[in-house]
Amino acid sequence: MPRRTETLASQLLAEGGISSPPVDVEWLATSRGALVSRSSFKDGDVSGMLVRRDGQAPVIGVNDAHSELRQRFTIAHELGHLLLHPGREIVLDRPVRVNLRDRTSSMATDQEEVQANAFAASLLMPAPMLRSELMKLDPAVRQDPDRCTSELADVFKVSTAAMGFRLINLGLVS
Repeated sequence: MPRRTETLASQLLAEGGISSPPVDVEWLATSRGALVSRSSFKDGDVSGMLVRRDGQAPVIGVNDAHSELRQRFTIAHELGHLLLHPGREIVLDRPVRVNLRDRTSSMATDQEEVQANAFAASLLMPAPMLRSELMKLDPAVRQDPDRCTSELADVFKVSTAAMGFRLINLGLVS
């Protein structure tokens, strides 16, 4: 599945003509027919959700009480669900399919959440772009994992935690 998420993210970036950071993830989501809606969620633990109703555009709900960087990752994560997973059907006044992003999502216990997180990382921090930006850094910065991670996180508009995981997962830092 990691290769599938990388491939899907690369295709989406290519179709969108995006070749440099930061990735305009909201534009990518809307280009795939999704509506992005920001509001404060009563449950502050929930970062976002994807709601799909038959015959209507999917809606990516984003908790606007969270930081801009977290919101960007949430949009990418929910876009991953849109492209990779059918969602779970719940019945309100009519059937609705929902994916939620909450604290459990980041614990890597649910396979769909792991895949959506991998897709989000691949989309926001594509390996080729990351390698290119890494080589642009001063050699002294590249030798300092904390500075390197921080500077790349700024370039890609992601959290230092997300960047750190991505660099480790790609084998670019130890």
